[in-house]
This record gives sequence, C-alpha cells and structure tokens, in this order.
Amino acid sequence: MLGNDISGFADPDYLAAAAEAGAAVVATHIRLAPRVRDPEPVYDDVLEEVCSYLVARAARATAAGVSPDRVILDAGLDLGKTAEQSLTLLRGSAVLARLGHPLLLSASNKTFLGVILDLDIDHRREASLAAAALGVSLGCRIVRVHDVARTRLVCDSLAAVLEAA
Repeated sequence: MLGNDISGFADPDYLAAAAEAGAAVVATHIRLAPRVRDPEPVYDDVLEEVCSYLVARAARATAAGVSPDRVILDAGLDLGKTAEQSLTLLRGSAVLARLGHPLLLSASNKTFLGVILDLDIDHRREASLAAAALGVSLGCRIVRVHDVARTRLVCDSLAAVLEAA
C-alpha cells in the first residue's frame, strides 16, 4: 500500500494512519497547499531547500512509526516552483537520490515541460519520456507517468544500455 499525499503531510493524522496500516508514504515538497498557485516562488537555492525539506519530512514520517524503507521522496516538480526551478530539480535528481530514500519522479505532462519547450498538454509525450529517462539515469527509481507502455520501454532500454556498458 502506498499513500501519495502531495500536501507534505499536512493532515496531522496521516502519518500515524499510514504507520498503523504498514503503508509506504511519499514525502512531497510543496510550499503552499495543493492546487494553490504560488505567484512568486523564490528560493535562495531550490535544490538545497527542497533537500532540507524532504529530509525533515522523512524524519517526521519515521518518528510517526513509518519504516524508513517505506518513505519515498518527491521533489514536487511544478508545486510552488517555476519551470526553471522544476528543471533544476530534475537535473539535481542524483543529489536527491542520495538522501537515503527512494526517489519518485513525477514529470509526466507537467507544466514546466510545456513552458520550457513551448508545448501544450497534448504534445508533451516525448518530453515526458525524455524527462523520465533523465530522471531514472540520475537515480529516480519510481516514476508516475501517463504513458505507461512507452515509459516502460524507455526505462527498459536505458537499463539495457547501462548494463551493457
């Protein structure tokens, strides 16, 4: 069982319930509440601040009784971030992957891909596949996607190339 709470564990009962159920949890970086647009997301160092936030959320989860191996981290691309900040976090996946928990990548069809590449939502398939390939190559081990079959093919191809090297 996996709980994917993008609020950053805002519900005070969430972690205790997840621990009691033996569920894995996703600690997602978010500055405001879900679906609340952040008009001016400013960070001194977005990668450093997201890392600190995720480490603190992981500690909260384990303190609440969630097994450390059942805590997953998510940088929260597009959640309170500009397109450039989300891209910085995607490129920083190797740093995030070294925080000691599995890293989830949720880049599929995201707004930052549309902004960076000037693509509307119906034309982000290839960009989403490229983001998944980059993220996995940098340490993301869980991907949330819209095109499961093609993303699986990309990830399997990447694994085959890396294993052959």
